[in-house]
Amino acid sequence: MPDIVGIRFKSCGKIYDFEVNGSGEEFKRGECVIVESDLGLSIGSVVTGRHTVENPGKELRRVLRKATEEDFKRKQDNESFENEARDYCLERILARGLPMKLVSTEATLDKKRIIFYFTADGRIDFREIVKDLAAKFKTRIEMRQIGVRDEAKIIGGFGMCGRELCCKTFLTSFEPISIKMAKQQELVLNMSKLSGICGRLMCCLGYEVAAESDEETSQTPSSEDIAVTAEKAVSTKAAEERPQPEVPVPAPQSKEPISSEAHQNATPPRTEGAEQKQGQGNRKRKKWRWRKFQKNSNPGNKPENK
Repeated sequence: MPDIVGIRFKSCGKIYDFEVNGSGEEFKRGECVIVESDLGLSIGSVVTGRHTVENPGKELRRVLRKATEEDFKRKQDNESFENEARDYCLERILARGLPMKLVSTEATLDKKRIIFYFTADGRIDFREIVKDLAAKFKTRIEMRQIGVRDEAKIIGGFGMCGRELCCKTFLTSFEPISIKMAKQQELVLNMSKLSGICGRLMCCLGYEVAAESDEETSQTPSSEDIAVTAEKAVSTKAAEERPQPEVPVPAPQSKEPISSEAHQNATPPRTEGAEQKQGQGNRKRKKWRWRKFQKNSNPGNKPENK
């Protein structure tokens, strides 16, 4: 199991793993080390401390040693060398009339390779420029075409929020951003307000979407909760299917004889003759009330002749 450390060559750049087995030195975070990368001899900064991995998945390159004062001096000399190479490359681009924009130039610590980063709308045939550069600097020349987002990451700048670009300060990679993210946040679909200085949709549109997805993931029930719920459902179903004991039905109660007192208090049923007498009494009372009303309403207190 190899011991590895994570090393970064640029600020907010990708972290690469390097093996430190066989080296008795202890590499701490923030220290500068010399490694032999795929590009050549380079100087990088330790980001993650020493740790062990079981299966790295690929053959890792080794950390050579810690950086010294001589290495830092060589790095400063490389900066002037990179500026010289950049100026000469711009001169040859204008002379050849190629539709390309040179963004940055990078040279390895041992000056065995120079890398030129450029942007272009389409495919560029730069073979003639490579010949001119190789004849001038007597080293290996590499041309790399990058996108506009990588260009903004290299050059840097400030966004409409007034802060330095996220890709220049802390973003190590670019995630895909779509207009659907702006619709989910109910933003005004104005491309001039949703685009960054690179001309693409701003990376910050994906921050809130990522936060919502993390919240939904946290609210998802765990496997233990699902197992407990399933167990309860099974027990409930088994209880419902279990045969229920028969409840005995009580026998009908016999009718008790009515006492004499209750029989006396009971209301006797009405007969047809009694109903006729009650109707006649009601008519007589209405007639009497009408006569009394007529008597009170006449001034002479005499009943009105009908």
